[in-house]
Amino acid sequence: MPDGTDTTDRTNPGDRPDEPAIRKLSVIVPVFNERNTLVEILRRMRQVELPEGIDREIIVIDDGSTDGTREVLKQLGDSTVRIVMHPQNRGKGAAVRTGFEHAVGDYVLVQDADLEYDPDDWPKLLNPVLRGRARVVYGSRFTGERRNMLFLHWVGNRFLSLTTNVLYNTTLSDMETCYKLIDRKLIDELDLRSDKFDIEPEITAKILKRKIRIYEVPISYTGREFDEGKKITWRDGFAALKTLVKYRFKD
Repeated sequence: MPDGTDTTDRTNPGDRPDEPAIRKLSVIVPVFNERNTLVEILRRMRQVELPEGIDREIIVIDDGSTDGTREVLKQLGDSTVRIVMHPQNRGKGAAVRTGFEHAVGDYVLVQDADLEYDPDDWPKLLNPVLRGRARVVYGSRFTGERRNMLFLHWVGNRFLSLTTNVLYNTTLSDMETCYKLIDRKLIDELDLRSDKFDIEPEITAKILKRKIRIYEVPISYTGREFDEGKKITWRDGFAALKTLVKYRFKD
């Protein structure tokens, strides 16, 4: 949906909250060996101007970093930033799930620590919820300003989104986006289990299985290359495909 058109089915009241107002936004930041970008991303997150009346909590989960990230984190915690440490590396999905367990906000958003996603886009994501149009909002990397990604990454992302659309009867442009803003009450119902990058398709599959339509908005994106620290590989794409198929036909 290039124009971010509302896809919420208004005939189903369960697709949107009765009271769309958000008092607190919980932002989950899974981190693994991001020493070089961590200080900057937290600076940007603290400076975001949220809509009036919305507080923020930032929960950083260090997933067993070995590059000095943990030492940096020990100096960054304050009243708005909570630090949670995994003793060893378990995967992005495990870190995200730990963050969800600690979140107390009305809505939850995942923020990668690698500077690919711009926190200044948070208000765009919040806007449909504040207008009562959605319980779930995704930020699409393919409809907004972006630094072009590698061709194979583009193909992989588009293929997984197409597969999602075919299997779940929807029209998402970016299933694999990090920016997923979700009602925390809904998160509590999803029973998430993935430990790796397959957390993204698991979240999407379980939301769509509940007949909840997803609202998309365009976001900016500055993709990294592997020599800049990008971690996801083609193997993760196969795992995502397997996850989409599994949850489509699982009761």
